[in-house]
Amino acid sequence: MTSRRKRNRASTGLAPRQFEMLVRRAFDELPPAVQARLDNVAVLVREWPTREQLDAAELEHPQDLFGLYEGVPLVERRIGDMLLPDRITIFRGPILAACATPGEVAREVRATVRHEVAHFLGMDEVQLEELERR
Repeated sequence: MTSRRKRNRASTGLAPRQFEMLVRRAFDELPPAVQARLDNVAVLVREWPTREQLDAAELEHPQDLFGLYEGVPLVERRIGDMLLPDRITIFRGPILAACATPGEVAREVRATVRHEVAHFLGMDEVQLEELERR
């Protein structure tokens, strides 16, 4: 889950297709070893999180959720597990609302994608915060 709130920012007006291209580029920029592990992960771009997604992330406000990983992290899987595809959802509305320029949007998309992929790999919020402080 990626959650950040920045208030009173101007919308960049980035079109949905442009935003989706930023998400695709962020995944393409991941190291090849990480990309190879994402074979059973659906990547979705949605405008805003649903109430259920906010509840799962333990958040109240839709603008607080930039991305969400839903699934079983790799480190928790056992051989032979039959699992549905995991999902990484990137939320366009909250990111655009928090960013003032296309460059900020691109940086936030990249950070959000990496954050959600880290959850897929097995890192929790505490570990991610620790990494971000380094």
